[in-house]
Amino acid sequence: MIFSLFLIVLAIVFIAKGVIIVQQAEVVVIERLGKFDRVLESGFNFIIPILEAPRAIDWKTTKKSFDGQSYSYIEKKTRIDLREAVYDFPRQNVITKDNVSISINALLYFQIMNPKSAVYEIQNLPEAIEKLTQTNLRNLVGQLDLDESLVSRDKINQELRAILDEATNKWGVKVNRVELQDIIPPTDIQNAMEKQMKAERDRRAAILEAEGLKKSAVLKAEGEKEAAINRAEGDKQANILRAEGIAQARILEADGEKEAIQRIINALADKGQPDKYLIAMKYLETMKTITSGKDNKIVYMPYEATGILSSVDGIKQMFGGKQ
Repeated sequence: MIFSLFLIVLAIVFIAKGVIIVQQAEVVVIERLGKFDRVLESGFNFIIPILEAPRAIDWKTTKKSFDGQSYSYIEKKTRIDLREAVYDFPRQNVITKDNVSISINALLYFQIMNPKSAVYEIQNLPEAIEKLTQTNLRNLVGQLDLDESLVSRDKINQELRAILDEATNKWGVKVNRVELQDIIPPTDIQNAMEKQMKAERDRRAAILEAEGLKKSAVLKAEGEKEAAINRAEGDKQANILRAEGIAQARILEADGEKEAIQRIINALADKGQPDKYLIAMKYLETMKTITSGKDNKIVYMPYEATGILSSVDGIKQMFGGKQ
């Protein structure tokens, strides 16, 4: 009876130790008598206890405590996660080409493609990837100046990813992305950069203001020029129209005077000498204009007064002696 119970307990323990249920996206490396045998996929699996056992690996894990501080520890794992994992590297100081110490922290996205290589080719995969990333990051940043390192984040990410992907290939790992989170220079450098940026902004503002004033002055001058041209053009057109009006008025006046003279000549053609009549009339009109001033006290007697009188007498005779 005791032997039967012992066999039953032994069978239960054998089944409990021999049955392994692997979750989706996980694998378990199995060794038989200390030698690699096979990799268990997700689902129900059975092994031979005592002869076969899962291979435990060292895995560095980083967690945050309740006070926000991060701490790392190494644990033993028998299950390998095949999903893409993210590793947040602690902040580290690196020196640029121009001897400036800057602080950088990075994120690394990797995925285990070959579980056998990840177990047997490296002792602690996360720690090895961390140290490899730190050393190569120092090398890459050490080839750049401070200004280049601040603006070449994408370039550093791509070059670092290519280096890590090639180096971790023998470990069965695929490095998908590397992201630099922060690049923080020293405080004095930050203050100097802020002053430089402020000076640059002030310079750009002064340039923009000067360009604005210049454009304003140019536009104002062009406007005044166009206004002067328009005024001159308007004055020109007005003078032309005024001259044309005066010319037309004089032409009309001359035509009227011509018509009047022609009528006088026609009327006096058979009665006397029209030319003497016209000369006498023009002479009298001129004398009237000379003596018509308000303060004019000069008494003027024409030199040819006898001729004028004879002309007036002739006019009297032409009109038949009428007064």
